Amino acid sequence: MTAPVILTERLQLRPLVPGDAPELFGYRADPRVCRFQSFEPGTLHDVEAFLARVEPTFDVAGTWFQFAICLRSSGKLIGDLGMHFFAEDSRQVELGVTVSPDNQGLGYGTEAVIGALDLLLGSLRKHRVSASVDPRNTPSVALLERVGMRLEAHFHKSLWFKGEWADDMVFALLDSEWPRPSI
Repeated sequence: MTAPVILTERLQLRPLVPGDAPELFGYRADPRVCRFQSFEPGTLHDVEAFLARVEPTFDVAGTWFQFAICLRSSGKLIGDLGMHFFAEDSRQVELGVTVSPDNQGLGYGTEAVIGALDLLLGSLRKHRVSASVDPRNTPSVALLERVGMRLEAHFHKSLWFKGEWADDMVFALLDSEWPRPSI
């Protein structure tokens, strides 16, 4: 399936492309951003290699698809949003969102996730959307709560991550629990 473009009031979510590498590297390599993420690029080449591996087709079981989060007013890349379509059941999708530090705290992450949920639980009729987050990442926890996702599990010291045991919180939302909340 060809990836849709998701439009919100201020944002356009479109597929990431190789030309996004410099801007993507600019925020993904920032220690404030990669602290809670497994993808920690050390060079621009790392990002170019990542983009070369990005699934080109949308909604394929067992793959991640990456959207660029861009400002509609200028087209500027300010973040990215990944969708993992589960191999066991592609009616279930995991989300991950990253917003550049210069654009955090402005509601862009919330707006992007709501746009993604509208697509997944609305148009595409997926059954369940989940997100996994380190509880120390309090802005991300707040974002997931703000869009109406519920905490399903808090696993204590369940992941070996960057040289230490880390907790993992899983949030989820069912199609029957959507439409989006008022924010």
